Amino acid sequence: MGEVIDGDRSALCDQVPHDTRCAILRQRIKDGRVLECIERWLKAGILDGKERVFPEQGRPQGSVLSPLLANGYVHEVLETGCETVVQAHGRGTGVLSRDADDCVMGCERAEDARRINEVLPKRFATYGRESTTAKTKVVDCGRPQRPPAGHTPGTCSVLGLVHDWGKTWRGRHPIKRQTEGKRLRRTLGECWRWCRANRHRPLQEQDASRCAKLRGHYQYYGIRCHSPCLDLVYHTATRAWR
Repeated sequence: MGEVIDGDRSALCDQVPHDTRCAILRQRIKDGRVLECIERWLKAGILDGKERVFPEQGRPQGSVLSPLLANGYVHEVLETGCETVVQAHGRGTGVLSRDADDCVMGCERAEDARRINEVLPKRFATYGRESTTAKTKVVDCGRPQRPPAGHTPGTCSVLGLVHDWGKTWRGRHPIKRQTEGKRLRRTLGECWRWCRANRHRPLQEQDASRCAKLRGHYQYYGIRCHSPCLDLVYHTATRAWR
């Protein structure tokens, strides 16, 4: 894939009306009792401080229903659109990689990527969400040329990792990944805040909790060619604890 459509995926499903959500679910769910249960769940309201409010759009944050609604909406808008529009009318091949509401779309040809970038806001508007191209861009992520001919490939961020082209000592160009800058800064800041808030606890409990947090970080970000970011987190956590 040479072109990647990188957009702002935050709050992807927070502006969708409830009627649109229910219409999408009716295409896949035929059990009327399940649909009635979901509609009643959406209309139950949420607590905003001490006040109960009844929003007509969005999804209940933190509830077990939220992942179901988000996946159903994103599947209908992006995956179905990719199958029916991109692969059917595009001149090159296209691919969509999605995990919940975090997704990235790649295209073989630049003209297909630009055309999709123009069509996406209209498709989102059809399904009840206002979207603009201001926060969506087409990034040229093609493999670096040999020898370099003034082409500098861009980067794309997905699942908290920045994907970029690296270079080995043999002159090859593998894909390298590193932690996204804002996530790395947030992790480093949380190390200091946690150590400051738990310094009154016994040292053995502090060490056990600190090691558990580091293991969880390593299990997610522990991938090939990613040791510099992992070392930075380890040394920061050790320094903050000491």
